[in-house]
Amino acid sequence: MAARILIVDDNQSLAKNLRDVLSGDPDLDVEVSLAETGAEALGRAQKDGFEVAVVDVKLPDGSGVDLIGPLREACPHGEIVLVTGNATVNTAIAALRAGAFAFILKNFRPAELISTVAQALEKIALKREREEFERRYRAIVDAADVLIVGLDAAGDITLWNPRLAAMTGVSTEAALGGGLPDNIIDEDARKKFCQAFAAVRDGGGASEIEVGVRDAMGAIRRVRWHLSPVRGAGKRIELVYGIGIDVTERRALERRAADAEALNAMAPLALGLAHEIRNPLNAAVLELHLLARGIERLEAPAARDPMRARVRIVESEIKRLERLLTDFLELARPRAPQREPLDLGRVVDEVLDLEAEAIAAHGLELVRELAAGVVALGDVEKLKQVVLNLVVNALDVMPQGGVLRARAGVDEREAWLSIGDTGPGVDPNILAEIFDPFFTTKAAGTGLGLAIVRKIVDQHGGRVVVDTKKGEGTTVKVILPRG
Repeated sequence: MAARILIVDDNQSLAKNLRDVLSGDPDLDVEVSLAETGAEALGRAQKDGFEVAVVDVKLPDGSGVDLIGPLREACPHGEIVLVTGNATVNTAIAALRAGAFAFILKNFRPAELISTVAQALEKIALKREREEFERRYRAIVDAADVLIVGLDAAGDITLWNPRLAAMTGVSTEAALGGGLPDNIIDEDARKKFCQAFAAVRDGGGASEIEVGVRDAMGAIRRVRWHLSPVRGAGKRIELVYGIGIDVTERRALERRAADAEALNAMAPLALGLAHEIRNPLNAAVLELHLLARGIERLEAPAARDPMRARVRIVESEIKRLERLLTDFLELARPRAPQREPLDLGRVVDEVLDLEAEAIAAHGLELVRELAAGVVALGDVEKLKQVVLNLVVNALDVMPQGGVLRARAGVDEREAWLSIGDTGPGVDPNILAEIFDPFFTTKAAGTGLGLAIVRKIVDQHGGRVVVDTKKGEGTTVKVILPRG
């Protein structure tokens, strides 16, 4: 496509000669248009644009130097060459400061004009090529499904891609120009990252490091960073780029695979152990029942009442042991779930009714938001176990009262239920571990409740989502296929 040249000169004879010189050169592919005044030139520029404008300094309606700004505003990619018959050093400096590409005298040779215009066109081509590369580079950075951060030699951020902004909740505008935000990397991880950055910046070559990064919800995500140096003039490292991949799910899957393998290996032992434990447990329950009968026959209250209290304690501990044994068997060798349509709202309702006494004892406000007709495909008893475990967890974190919110609803392809509390929330540092078997923060906990929840939901082809905020509470959402 021919380059557009705009010649602005009220001397039409000279303007036509300039047009003939430029149009007749075999090395220039140009299309030349003429304008006699600054106003006419500006109108043509706004309508058709130009690559190079050759402008006389003296025009009928003003100075060519004053026309540089409006012309560049009308056509930002264009270059402007000023022509004059009476040049001074001050005029030339003013023209160049205003943004002119070159300044030539009217007694120039044709070759000089051709050369100047050719150089201006080459500059425009290089500028457009650079902008195209930058556009492509920016598109790749913005569209890439990885986390990208650029750090200069001082450790200040020069690049913060949208994916990283979305994950951390720190906008690109807020991140640029400063160091790594304090709220996204804990102190120990920050020190580890900075040491790796310094090693790369100081010439140690590319490096990889995995650290925890806090996301916009406050949860810690495991991110593996590949740090690469970028050398500038003199082979000096000017930038370090960090390409991060969120490996949180991968690490969770690895842990789950290891847990599943360990539990499968323990299944035969669990079954044998269950048989060996349940026999003496049954005998203990029977003997305790007979002992309670004998205590009731005692006539002296001073002897009877303390013994009753001790019997109740033993009964409670035996029941706890039975629940632990049942949970362990459910985790190690669960039965396959039944597949039938069920009303999730009704499942949640029945569990809440069952736990009504415990909820009242904790002084909790119970909020039920159970939509009608929330039909999922699954096993009623197993899903009741899921809800029960979530409710028990909520009760444990609100010993002094609070709000227990139970909800059920349906989306386009999925049905869901959720149990929320107003407890202290889950520490982001342990959020990735709360579903691991035997992981617990409770003094008397087994660490099996949430592990069983995830196991059952996995069997149903669903997923579990945890939304937690420190000091505000936690909501666990169970999402299942619609019935």
